[in-house]
Amino acid sequence: MRKPTHSFRGAALGVVAAAVGIVAGTGPALAHAPSAQAQARGEVRAAVPLRTPGHLVPRELPPHPSSDWYASDVTKGLPETPPFCVEKTFPSAGATHRTFWTEYDTGATQIVVRTGTVDAARKLAAAAEKKIRNCAADWERQYPEGTASWRDYGALTAEDGAHVYGVHTSYPDSEPGIHLFGVGRDGRTVTLVTWGEMGGYDQAPLADFKRTATTAVVKLYHP
Repeated sequence: MRKPTHSFRGAALGVVAAAVGIVAGTGPALAHAPSAQAQARGEVRAAVPLRTPGHLVPRELPPHPSSDWYASDVTKGLPETPPFCVEKTFPSAGATHRTFWTEYDTGATQIVVRTGTVDAARKLAAAAEKKIRNCAADWERQYPEGTASWRDYGALTAEDGAHVYGVHTSYPDSEPGIHLFGVGRDGRTVTLVTWGEMGGYDQAPLADFKRTATTAVVKLYHP
């Protein structure tokens, strides 16, 4: 049985360190490279339309006890590494994203998708929530030697609705990983916010993340 392989930000060294099972299931949420590093790799960033929906900024993320938050530019399309649990959920058409990281293992991602209709946005938000609710069971099927669980942290009062979830993963001889997810909608625009680090439910900054998710939805717009 293969062990899950994930990566996380080694920002203190200015590198992305590859590790086997360091944060079981958390790699996609934590492996984000600064824009300067992306440019050094020759990554071409697409121009973002002037009327792109508003995105979070570092000060709106849950405070980290030992580090500032840093952010990439708002970039057209989806992240090169999709967030954990929601792989193959969001279309690249109409999407923009921003990634966030700290000097430690904590990272976050925001994806915003402007759909063609309100009904399409409702369906997209519902699909994302379904993937998150099924994530722990899907992960355990992929890694039967590990364990995973999820929690429904309830709805938020924000524009046309938002919901917050948590997912925890653990693999033998590896550090456990904790993720928070916020999915929300304003008209035909949907946003996903993810946060993740090594640890368990007790370490998750739930109250702060709920404020972050609410802010993310409020910053969206629709004509």
